Amino acid sequence: MKKLTTAHLASCIQGKLLGKDRQITGIFNILKSAKNGDVVIRHWIDSSGVEIAANKGVACIVTQDPREEAIYVADKLDICLIITDKIEYANAFALSWAINTFASQTLRVVITGTNGKSTTSHMIHHILLQAGFRTHTNTDSLSEFNTLIDPMVAKQISESKRLEALVLEVSEVQGWEDRIMTDHAYLMTRAIHPQVLVFTNVSMDHIGLVNSIEDAYREISGALRNFDGKAIVLNADDPLLMKMKDLAPPEAEIITFGTEGRVELKDEGIFLDGTILLKKEELPFQSPHFLQNTMAAIAASKAIDIENEIIKKGVMTYQALKRRFTIISRKPLIIDDFAHNPEGIKATIRSAAEISKHKLYIVCSIRGSRGEAINEINAMAIAESLQGLNYALILTSSQEVVDPANWVQEEEKKIFIEVLKKEGIQYSHHSQLHSALFEALNLSSSHDTILLIGAQGMDPASHVIERFKEEGIKIVG
Repeated sequence: MKKLTTAHLASCIQGKLLGKDRQITGIFNILKSAKNGDVVIRHWIDSSGVEIAANKGVACIVTQDPREEAIYVADKLDICLIITDKIEYANAFALSWAINTFASQTLRVVITGTNGKSTTSHMIHHILLQAGFRTHTNTDSLSEFNTLIDPMVAKQISESKRLEALVLEVSEVQGWEDRIMTDHAYLMTRAIHPQVLVFTNVSMDHIGLVNSIEDAYREISGALRNFDGKAIVLNADDPLLMKMKDLAPPEAEIITFGTEGRVELKDEGIFLDGTILLKKEELPFQSPHFLQNTMAAIAASKAIDIENEIIKKGVMTYQALKRRFTIISRKPLIIDDFAHNPEGIKATIRSAAEISKHKLYIVCSIRGSRGEAINEINAMAIAESLQGLNYALILTSSQEVVDPANWVQEEEKKIFIEVLKKEGIQYSHHSQLHSALFEALNLSSSHDTILLIGAQGMDPASHVIERFKEEGIKIVG
């Protein structure tokens, strides 16, 4: 293990060291699972957290916000405390240190962009497993580890054995409470130092963190700054991404995917270098956004020289993350999707409408504690998508299943509903998820389609429906 001291760490992350300089003998960790000699990174910590860390024997605590008597308690218990103005510097350092210490010889792929990162990362990871790589990804069904704003991924890498590949998604932009973490994609991509960099698309999502498509482009394209890897994968159907060709170093290979590109979608299926790789009937998913993600994964796999037959097998055997157009019932057809931003909402409703044979029931959870702006454009995306459809729209605030950090504020609900009214969209609203789902199940017939969309407020929906079945509530209309 490479030697590291608290003083050196403080200087690397632009932090101020409080306490004696000492050797770090452990890894970067979260407070819950920290062990003797570890470094704990937390956005904020109070005196109780300091006491817990001291009892665990951690070498150092890094924080941006020491609360209550945290500084006094750290001094009293003789535990090092590093205070930094930007906690992302600490997490980027932790990620870089973990890779350099435990996975320096790995093949590394970074995926960034507004939409499709998780599915693309997950599919690349699966293809690499098929190719025999010992590989790790930070993508998970609840999107808990893909933000890289805590040391969880650094911890996972440090605790893994003989890794050969890392497939890591990097958020295009991040923020915490009222502060925007600028250059997030740049900082994290630089820390990972990938050989392959994949861009999915550029669109508006994190309103407030970015306020224009130009802001989004600037943050996403930051991943290219100082890139010295082997290949860059770009979505040929996104004009903004194609502008990034001009930012690419001349020695990097550019691989494009889309309706035109090295990986190309045609009526017959997906083509690679002009030859069909996967026939349409061989593809596990047919929705437009899944096809885009599949092409991105294929392009990335070619960038790292995976054989065509292994790529084909990987795609054909791929099983999607939970809540990615997941079918949880057939009669009625119930589809569960994480769609939580405008582009995802439009693509998901479009795909559900294409396979719906009768009425389309949409149960949508309003995004809680994310601000009025994102809810306004989410509502507009729904309104635009429902034009001309035979639909019933059911909204929910899911107040009985979300934690306070995801509580729907009154102004968020108000702006969402105002947009729908202005666009002439009929709807019903339920404060609780259970009653919203019950309405959809009660009104629909076995021939209808129910689409569940939204982020945290819709996460428990499949479990609620399963509980309805166990309680004898009729699911088939």
